[in-house]
Amino acid sequence: MSDIPVNREFWNRLIREVRLRTRGRADPEELLHAAYVRLMSYRARHAVENVAGFLVRTAVNIGVDNYRHERFIADVAPDDVGICENSPLQDEVLASRVRLERVREGISRLTPRTREVFLMHRLDDLKYREIAERLGISQSAVEKHIAKAALFLTEWTEGW
Repeated sequence: MSDIPVNREFWNRLIREVRLRTRGRADPEELLHAAYVRLMSYRARHAVENVAGFLVRTAVNIGVDNYRHERFIADVAPDDVGICENSPLQDEVLASRVRLERVREGISRLTPRTREVFLMHRLDDLKYREIAERLGISQSAVEKHIAKAALFLTEWTEGW
């Protein structure tokens, strides 16, 4: 082990070499630390002629392996696929579609005026006063149409 220089100049030279070869994609000191650990393990069984060369080559290889692993993970599970922990399950999506179709059918069964008032309020986001002005009816009549539609749709979709 005495053939491994322990001066700062030696390690700074290795850090610069690793940084240059990895193009700054990884922390060269961390890579050299991992390479040093591998060197100690390797030297227990084999002789190493060029310690500096072994450390640099091993650090660069570790950097390449890490980069490939990160790319593989990014390709296998990209962040933008829309899968997240809060996504509904497929059976929930199917059940929601069935309920939505039931609501659509219920809306189609409303009287034309009640349907018109209800959709103006729910889809167009109009206030009761605005609906009353557009249709030329009283605000009270709008309230009654909305209540009638809400009650019917609640009963129509109950249990779905």
